[in-house]
Amino acid sequence: MQPVNLFHLASQQAEWLSARQAAVAGNVANANTPGYRAVDVEPFEKVLERTGVSLTATQDGHFGARASEVNFRSRDDDRTTAILPSENTVVMEQELMKAGEVGRSFEMNTAIVKAFHRMMLMSVR
Repeated sequence: MQPVNLFHLASQQAEWLSARQAAVAGNVANANTPGYRAVDVEPFEKVLERTGVSLTATQDGHFGARASEVNFRSRDDDRTTAILPSENTVVMEQELMKAGEVGRSFEMNTAIVKAFHRMMLMSVR
């Protein structure tokens, strides 16, 4: 098992969140464009897999389920792609939910980095 550099991981997630925010903003901007197809970035879990980091349940009850039952839901599972009369696939409700999710994720990322930064500063004093 390799050590996980939390600050590098947080930086990767922030970059991914920026890309997702740009994709959502582009979808919202083109909501009235005839024939526009909504886009999204690949889930962050796949980005983690490429870097060798994976989310794993280590104990029973971790993530609210038994370790053997943990199954991370793909973002594609809850996406319904309705095609509107203009042949546009942007659904504003979904895009606004994604925008809220991105905002909450940015806040959580920042809070975690801030907490670990404070902890590191306290340890060097």
